[in-house]
Amino acid sequence: MTKPRVLISDELSPRAAEIFRERGCDVDEKPGLKKDELLAIIDQYDGLAIRSNTKVTAEVIAAATRLKVVGRAGIGVDNVDIPAATARGICVMNTPFGNSITTAEHAIAMMFALAREIPAADRSTQAGKWEKSRFMGVELYAKTLGLIGCGNIGSIVADRALGLKMRVVAYDPYLSAERAVEIGVEKVTLDELYERADFITMHTPLTDATRNLINAETISRMKHGVRIINCARGGLIVEEDLKVALDSGRVGGAALDVFAEEPAKTNALFGHERLIATPHLGASTSEAQENVALQVAEQMADYLVDGAVTNALNMPSVTAEEAPRLRPYMKLAEQLGAFAGQLTENDIKAIRIEYEGHAASLNTRPLTAVALAGLLGPLMSSVNMVNAPVVAKERDIEVSEVKHDREGDYQTLMRVTVTTERHTRDVAGTLFAGSKPRIVEIKGINVEAELGPHMLYVTNQDKPGFIGGLGSLLGANGINIATFHLGRHAAGEDAIAMIEVDQPIADDVLAKVRALPHVVQAKALKF
Repeated sequence: MTKPRVLISDELSPRAAEIFRERGCDVDEKPGLKKDELLAIIDQYDGLAIRSNTKVTAEVIAAATRLKVVGRAGIGVDNVDIPAATARGICVMNTPFGNSITTAEHAIAMMFALAREIPAADRSTQAGKWEKSRFMGVELYAKTLGLIGCGNIGSIVADRALGLKMRVVAYDPYLSAERAVEIGVEKVTLDELYERADFITMHTPLTDATRNLINAETISRMKHGVRIINCARGGLIVEEDLKVALDSGRVGGAALDVFAEEPAKTNALFGHERLIATPHLGASTSEAQENVALQVAEQMADYLVDGAVTNALNMPSVTAEEAPRLRPYMKLAEQLGAFAGQLTENDIKAIRIEYEGHAASLNTRPLTAVALAGLLGPLMSSVNMVNAPVVAKERDIEVSEVKHDREGDYQTLMRVTVTTERHTRDVAGTLFAGSKPRIVEIKGINVEAELGPHMLYVTNQDKPGFIGGLGSLLGANGINIATFHLGRHAAGEDAIAMIEVDQPIADDVLAKVRALPHVVQAKALKF
């Protein structure tokens, strides 16, 4: 089996390459590649490990014909065209937790620096001045800290602030009331936060909803003299509006680690006496750099070698612990989807995937994605579990997932139902001995079949002589039968034959099968 090949195109800890090699990947370390150089070689790699310098554009993705995963050592993925990657079926993952403590500590450090005007006091003192009366700071004790965003980093900031005996209020639409109580913060609306906070620190991604979140209008609703810290993303603050507020004293001070345009060589805020600025140092500690490098290597190797998916931004996650347990189910899901897809000849309107018994207790999102990929694969090229949900949505295919608590005839069962313009058909399968996929029902007819690489599927009227005629025809044309499975509604009614053969069935042989008496449909299937 060919080893997965990984390119490390930005500076990472040497230990990252060691991890890839220990996990069975070949690695090339080529930091500092120019765009043309990257385009020239990217088609040789299954994985691409980056930080912020490499730009994974749509052009790069188009050239990356065998790329399966892009791993960002860090949180931000502004340098990756995620929609283009998803369309090509490339998994994009980041490492959101490796630098969380470092970023949170930087925000706390910035808050201290703002409260006591430390940078300005340092410059003044080293200039030979002794302006003790000029630098009148404020205590953090008993002040209210407003968190905009209370995810992983925000919750760490909250913990540190509570240790300083601050009051902490938080706005985060995804923060549950239970979680707020657990971490000791008060969940509030954004307006309440603006009204109450003495210090505001931002820990939210840059999205259409958060872009320019702090502007002249929102600043007008804040406490007079509020101090603002942003170690999250440039673009969350309208910098021109913040400058006006600093000039007037409406905002008592700002500490920014990020800017709308980076690297920020010039900025309207630079030089303001109430501004503290650092050059995007939130993740810049030796511990954080090591952590994210090791994490991205582990995650990418897990995906390339074992199929485990961690911290993916465009596909369901499958933990390393789940991967072995899900693997036979993913094979079953793929076969069910591929079976239904190869039998579908009209435009698909809806797909329903049902889980029963043990299957219903699993992480079913990746199973659904695999089933969709199997189903859509025969109808269009370059579909996999990463882009299959997007492809279905783009084609207005309604996808539903149903879990049943009921007990059925099988300990575990998956069913794929496809609705087209003309009809609805379903196929169900289970696992025998815990790991062997079997088809157990097709269009309501019980039939137990293990799928091989080459299958002949026949629907027919249950009449005497059909099986003998089919067998004789295949034998006369040099087609060897490996297995033969039958099922029917009732004597003389609709029946199904699933035949595994040892070689592909040529079109002319298939035409002869379709011409046999009592045959309704005949298809050559590949798995």
